[in-house]
Amino acid sequence: MQFTLIETFRWEPQTGFVRLDQHLRRLSRSADALGFRQPTDAPALLDALETGDTPLRVRMSMNFRGRIEITTSPFAPLPEGTVWKLRLASARLNSEDSLYRHKTSRREPYEAARAEFKPEEADEVLMLNERGELCEGTITNLFVGCGDGTFLTPALSSGLLPGVLRAEMIRERKAMSRVLLPADLVGRPLYVGNSLRGLIRAEFIEEQTRAEAIAVAHEKQR
Repeated sequence: MQFTLIETFRWEPQTGFVRLDQHLRRLSRSADALGFRQPTDAPALLDALETGDTPLRVRMSMNFRGRIEITTSPFAPLPEGTVWKLRLASARLNSEDSLYRHKTSRREPYEAARAEFKPEEADEVLMLNERGELCEGTITNLFVGCGDGTFLTPALSSGLLPGVLRAEMIRERKAMSRVLLPADLVGRPLYVGNSLRGLIRAEFIEEQTRAEAIAVAHEKQR
C-alpha cells in the first residue's frame, strides 16, 4: 500500500481525547475494508503521549502493516464569531471511488480543489461529484441549516468521507443526510465542521457575487 490511514482529533487538559472511541472505530473499519492490519497498539501509544496544560491536535497515521505514528501540535480554537468563506471548486469527486470514503493520505482531489483559490479568497472549498451533487469540503463536512436547529448534510451516496462529527450529529438526530445541490447553499444557514474544530459558521461566496464585487470596485476607481 502506498498510502496511510489517518485520524485527527483533539486532546483537552480537563477531558482528555475528544471522540477517541469513534476515531478508533473508524480506523478499525477502514483497516478492515482496505486490507490493513488492525491497529492493536493505538491505546498504548496514546496513553504514553506527553501532554501538558494546553489543548493539542493529535494526528495518528497507520500503514498497511498496522504500524502507527502519532504526532501532536498545539491546538488553538477559532475566535468566537468566526465565519468561514466557502467557495465551490471545479475539481470533482468520483462518487464511485470508495477510497475517498476513508480518511487516508491520498488527498489529490482535495489538494487540487484547495489550490483553485487563494487563502484570502476562501477558508474552505466545497466539492461536487460527477452528477453535480454537493459532497464535502477539503477538510470538513458540510451542514445546511433547516431553520429549526437541525441540519442537512450530503448523503454518503454522493461520495464523501463520513466524518466523526457528522456521524455523531446524525446519531443524535441533529442532522439528516440528503442529496444536496449548490442551490441548497443559497439563503440558508451554513456550517462546516470536523471532529477537531467542531462546527464553524460559514457563508457561501457565489461566483456571480464575486463578479459583481469586482465590477463595483472598478466603478469606484473611475
